[in-house]
Amino acid sequence: MKVVFRVDASIKMGSGHVMRCLTLAHALSDKGADVTFICRNLEGNLVEKIRQEGFETFLLVLASPFDGKANLKKEPRLFHSEWLEATQLEDVDECTPILKKIQPDWLIVDHYSIDQFWQMRLAPFCRKLMVIDDLADRQHVCDLLLDQNFGSTVDKYKMRVQRNCKVLAGSHYALLRPEFANWRSYSLARRQPDNRVETILISMGGVDPDNYTGRILQQLMELDFEPCVKITVVMGATAPHTANVKKLAQQMAVNTTVNTNVGNMAELMANSDLAIGAAGATSWERCCLGLPTIQLVIAENQRQIARALSEANAIMLLDSLADLPESVVTAEQWCPGVVNSAQSVTDGLGVNRVVDAIQSI
Repeated sequence: MKVVFRVDASIKMGSGHVMRCLTLAHALSDKGADVTFICRNLEGNLVEKIRQEGFETFLLVLASPFDGKANLKKEPRLFHSEWLEATQLEDVDECTPILKKIQPDWLIVDHYSIDQFWQMRLAPFCRKLMVIDDLADRQHVCDLLLDQNFGSTVDKYKMRVQRNCKVLAGSHYALLRPEFANWRSYSLARRQPDNRVETILISMGGVDPDNYTGRILQQLMELDFEPCVKITVVMGATAPHTANVKKLAQQMAVNTTVNTNVGNMAELMANSDLAIGAAGATSWERCCLGLPTIQLVIAENQRQIARALSEANAIMLLDSLADLPESVVTAEQWCPGVVNSAQSVTDGLGVNRVVDAIQSI
């Protein structure tokens, strides 16, 4: 089986789309699939990481810079159109010769800037087409659609896809790497109601363009931590504010380390007592491990996820960074309830269910 992913990472959109596609790519490769990626040469792209993980990657590069206006009269203007940094038609023209050459069984697209306009034009060059979405804010023409968000339902896409499209909805299908399921039992077993908060993990996504990480450290400087407390900060390889964060970490009164591009995230989460994180794809990783989380919304497209998890008492959602110190101080009081709710959100085996669905169509 030949599979092609069309997905991007950038400073604007972050790294989450590529990371979840890589998880699915590895699972498909383990089943014998021949996997290829198509990515645009955007600032903050993860093309080298994709290649390092063993997947051939085609790089899309427009001959002239995208001005945000060209050809948009010919196609729908989506809320995230500018994230593509090309028109959909230009993207179609660049992808077509690649797909003609590969002739994939599955074309999998994970991009908020792409809708049925793109999909209809490239569907003839693949046997089946799959969309990974979260927003349900545009029309799709595909055979399979995945929305891995907690609380998502098939009805959410009833008016967005054709009748013959199979929809996988809910965090039961969350695309997590196998290590999260492997660490789940250990992580849940160590979270007793009387656990003290001694290890804090801060992870605000792979890019964090607005430097929430640095602002969080500045808030935590106000607290009088016990000497035994340790803080671990995780940042992506393309994060633009790493130097500033490392400087702030040196000023902390307790042991604070900054790690970039880590390969043992599940282990770090499993051994942490409290997380401070963004409402992105790592939400499902933390829930799988029952890691109580103080969550911040740093992008509008994360708000739906955060609200659903908060209503289920699976996170502590903050409206403002100014509320962070109090939430940390009172963590031992609210963490046990959040642990119990969070662990039921996903079991970490969603990628296996998605692969089974792909193979069954």
